[in-house]
Amino acid sequence: MSDDKHVITRRDFVRGTVGATLGVAAMGGTLEALAAPVPTSHVVLVREQWVLDGQHAVNSGILKIMLRNLLTKVTGKPDPISAWLSLVKTDDVIGLVATDHLNKTHPELIELVQASLMESGVPKSNIRDAQGGPEKARACTALIALPALKAHWLTGIGTVLKNYITLSGNPSSYHGANNANLGEIWNMPHVKGKTKLVVVDALRPLCDKGPQPDPRYLWDYKGLIAGRDPVAVEAVCLKVILQKRQALRGEPWTLSPPPLCVEMADKKYGLGTSRMEQIQLDRTGWNVDALV
Repeated sequence: MSDDKHVITRRDFVRGTVGATLGVAAMGGTLEALAAPVPTSHVVLVREQWVLDGQHAVNSGILKIMLRNLLTKVTGKPDPISAWLSLVKTDDVIGLVATDHLNKTHPELIELVQASLMESGVPKSNIRDAQGGPEKARACTALIALPALKAHWLTGIGTVLKNYITLSGNPSSYHGANNANLGEIWNMPHVKGKTKLVVVDALRPLCDKGPQPDPRYLWDYKGLIAGRDPVAVEAVCLKVILQKRQALRGEPWTLSPPPLCVEMADKKYGLGTSRMEQIQLDRTGWNVDALV
C-alpha cells in the first residue's frame, strides 16, 4: 500500500458532484429537495361547494360528509368511530370549545361533532360546552377545539390559539402585543395535553377585525381545517386570512395588531410548528380560491 496521500483534483471533484447529482435524480429527487425541511405536522383542509346555499345556510348532510372525511384523513382510520376512538376514550369527559362571539362557530358543526362522538360510544352526559372560565377546562379530561376562522381587532388572528383565551381566567392580559403569549394558556395545568383535535369552522370566515362582523369581510370559503397540532392549524388559517386580504386589496394587507402568537406558540411555548414548509397540507374537495 502506498503511503502517498491522495490529492483531490478539480476533475475528481466535478466527477463526484455529477455522480451525486445523477444518483439523486435516479431516485426521483433533487439536491434542493434533500435540503428542504421535512414536514413535521399534518393539517387537513376539506371544502365542498354546496355546503352553503345562496343565503349562507348550512347543508348539514354535506357538512356531515366533510366531517367524516376530515376525521379519517387526520387520523388515518377508516371511519369516524375508529377515528374518534384513536383520539379519545369513551369514559372521557369531553369539552367542546367553540367560538361564541364575533364570528361564531356554526351550531350545525357543534351538533354534528357531538352526535359523531355519541355514535362512537361517548355518553351524551360526558360531552359538554367548555367555553368559559378555567373551571370548565378543569372538569374535562379531553378537549376538542372548534374555533371559527376569523381576524380579530385585539389579537390579529382570533382562531385557534385565541379560542382558549377565556380558559386563562384573565383574557384582557392577552390583547394587543401580548397576543404573543396566547400559547401559554395551552400550557396551563388545567389545559395542557387535553386537546385531542382542532377543527376550524372555515365555512364563512371573517378576514378583518370587529368588534362587530363587517359583511364586506365575510366570505363563503366552505371549508373545515383540522389537525392535532394547534400551531400548524393556526398557521394554515393565518395564510388563508392573509391571502384573502391581499386578494381584496390587490396588495399585501397586514393584520393589526400583528399575530405574534403563531410564531411564539412554536418558538417560545413549543406547542407545534408555525412554518408552512414544515406542514403537510392535505387538501380534498372543492379547490376554487383555496388561498393555500
